[in-house]
Amino acid sequence: MPKYAKWIGGGLGWALGGPIGALLGFVFGSMFDSMNSGQLEYKPSDGDRTTQTGDFTVTLLVLSAAVMKADGSVKRAELDYLKRFLVQHFGAGEAQRQILLLRELLKQEFSLTEVTQQVDRHMTYAEKLQLLHFLFGISLADDKQHPAELGLLERISSMIGITAGDYASVMAMFIKDASSAYRVLETSPNATDEEVKKAYRAMANKFHPDKVAHLGAEVQKAAHEKFQQLNAAYQEIKRQRGIT
Repeated sequence: MPKYAKWIGGGLGWALGGPIGALLGFVFGSMFDSMNSGQLEYKPSDGDRTTQTGDFTVTLLVLSAAVMKADGSVKRAELDYLKRFLVQHFGAGEAQRQILLLRELLKQEFSLTEVTQQVDRHMTYAEKLQLLHFLFGISLADDKQHPAELGLLERISSMIGITAGDYASVMAMFIKDASSAYRVLETSPNATDEEVKKAYRAMANKFHPDKVAHLGAEVQKAAHEKFQQLNAAYQEIKRQRGIT
């Protein structure tokens, strides 16, 4: 594994190829005089690699940069939210290097279409859902809804193959209203009790933390938090309906 791989906090597989690999090459080339800009072992993705921790992390950083810039300004709360995740995941020293990489990514222009196509080809559905969950957390880190950022999140979600229902479910975990519990479960107040139970079982399988365990303890911990929100939504509906 090349020396720069440790900047990404772990293994790199498919992210070394395609548009993400080219973007990393340019960024690392601008960060280190000893590296030639754009020469980060760029090669086409082979469509055959499983997602490793480094692939997930660098994808999160690239798409976070796009979301942070969507409303025209990068918020301190957004940077702090992402830094907390990186510190928990890699430790303080590695997190600092990742933030330096993010700052360089924030300066770059890149094709969101090409990046999301690469993500869509290589990530599992569970990995994409967890990625979307992190991006929502970053967007709403300052407790404000930014229409440009939410619009971009919806676009990214669609481009990486997440269904409209699953996008609405993840969004409902962050933006609460009277019907958010039902939207988390992808059902409606008109559903029967049996339909609600069936919806919960389906979502529990889809959001189960074990599906992203291979990405590391902290990603799985975040997946547990998402799973807990699913359970909380189900318990709220049961309470409202008197379901035992």
